[in-house]
Amino acid sequence: MKRLTILGATGTIGLNTLDVVARNADRFEVFALTANTNDQRLAEQCIEWQPRFAVMADVEAARRLRERLRGQCKNTEILEGLSGLEQVSGSPDVDFVMAGIVGAAGLLPSLAAARAGKRVLLANKEALVMSGRLFLEAVRDNGAELLPIDSEHNAIFQCMPPNHHGGLDAAGIRRILLTASGGPFWKSSPAELANVTPEQACAHPNWVMGRKISVDSATMMNKGLEVIEACWLFDTTPERLRVVVHPQSIVHSMVEYDDGSVLAQLGNPDMRTPIAHALSWPERMGSGVDGLDLTAIGVLSFEEADMQRFPCLRLGFEAAAAGGAASATLNAANEVAVTAFLDGKLRFTDIAGVLEFALDGQPGGEPEDLDEVLAIDAAARRRALEQVARLAA
Repeated sequence: MKRLTILGATGTIGLNTLDVVARNADRFEVFALTANTNDQRLAEQCIEWQPRFAVMADVEAARRLRERLRGQCKNTEILEGLSGLEQVSGSPDVDFVMAGIVGAAGLLPSLAAARAGKRVLLANKEALVMSGRLFLEAVRDNGAELLPIDSEHNAIFQCMPPNHHGGLDAAGIRRILLTASGGPFWKSSPAELANVTPEQACAHPNWVMGRKISVDSATMMNKGLEVIEACWLFDTTPERLRVVVHPQSIVHSMVEYDDGSVLAQLGNPDMRTPIAHALSWPERMGSGVDGLDLTAIGVLSFEEADMQRFPCLRLGFEAAAAGGAASATLNAANEVAVTAFLDGKLRFTDIAGVLEFALDGQPGGEPEDLDEVLAIDAAARRRALEQVARLAA
């Protein structure tokens, strides 16, 4: 039995992880469940799973959770805040940590798991976007395992040979083809994009995701962040990555080898597939995902990515080339801009402008330590907030 901590248990990744675990209950034990503010859903999960620990990042939500669970989960200890998240990520009693907290908030708990030598199932791309070199050093120095959960990066991982950690050249790989659905506005005109509402941006045609990542998919910032993440995960540069728009979301990504072969991982668009793969690797187990019927799908199409229409994708490539400081800045500014858009304070087409403003003058290179990463993050948020205020005035 492998003991599992799920960071972000009430979100899409957490719910899908628990579904996979329920289908393989003889292999896994839920050690800890965490959430930010959704104490009602976490209480329901605790009653069902009876974990050793439950953690609320929000202190007031932790108080509410204690009230909800009074007398129902006698063996569940309730913790709160960052210290609680780090405790259940790095506990010696944990084997696997599902890092499913969205955004920069997931960095420190995910890093705690890496430093404790866990198998880190990384659904939080921001951890590598913000601190790629430092995070990978923690994985290497502490004997941790890092397995990607993003469907694209998990697909690439599945198409890679065992020796891929030496870089693409050593593995005989020419380039990586990162697929993108294009989101809900791939064919929209510039005039239509200017009037996009939060509800429209969150209505992804293929995937069920949270609001923030849905907006990132709509702007293609999600793919820009994935470019940065792929560079760290697979020890490569943005020049060896190509983004290909694949509206059906059946081919999750591809790897092109020096001999001309292209290996692809296909499957229905369901996050339980990469979750089950990472939980059971190097073996395989059931995920609950329906089999793929290619004859019913009929056509798989691919198009060039349009970086003029979706400048956030271009910014992702530029940040990947500039280094970790630019990537951390891009991520922080994007979180501010997306929040402002969801709150009705910013137009959809202004998101990229906020990011460019935050990046303007940002030095390149790699942060020396975690304190520098956090300082870059804070400075970028201040600059982004200043620009949001100007645009909203």
